[in-house]
Amino acid sequence: MDEAIAENASLFLLDLNFGPENSIKVVVDGDSGVPLSECIRISRNVEHNLDREAEDFSLEVTTPGATEPIIDLRQYKKNVGRILMVKTAEGNFEGKLVEVNEKEISLNWKAREPKPVGNGKITVEKQQTIPLSEIKQAKVKIIF
Repeated sequence: MDEAIAENASLFLLDLNFGPENSIKVVVDGDSGVPLSECIRISRNVEHNLDREAEDFSLEVTTPGATEPIIDLRQYKKNVGRILMVKTAEGNFEGKLVEVNEKEISLNWKAREPKPVGNGKITVEKQQTIPLSEIKQAKVKIIF
């Protein structure tokens, strides 16, 4: 399977799970998404390297769902510019992912706050840098 994923440098393995009754589930993602043809190619590669006559198995090659949490640094990088919902021990944040590195992410958003002088509110730009180690869950917000 490593060789099948290595054939396309934009792909990366998220999960490989061996379940009951010889079920195999492979979850892959790509820097620019994963076309169905790549899932088929990976499935065929894995299947050709296993012997069904020696041991029967079921094989599923899939991509993460739109509502699945982000679990890999490359997933953060491919989602720069999108709105994320991030949970940490300190609280929840929702903002546009503007920067990612090996240690942290940065979110930007607009908020309404009271004016420093006088009545009323003003819109201000907010930014939060969050260490990857402190993120309990991060998901892309789906906007229709």
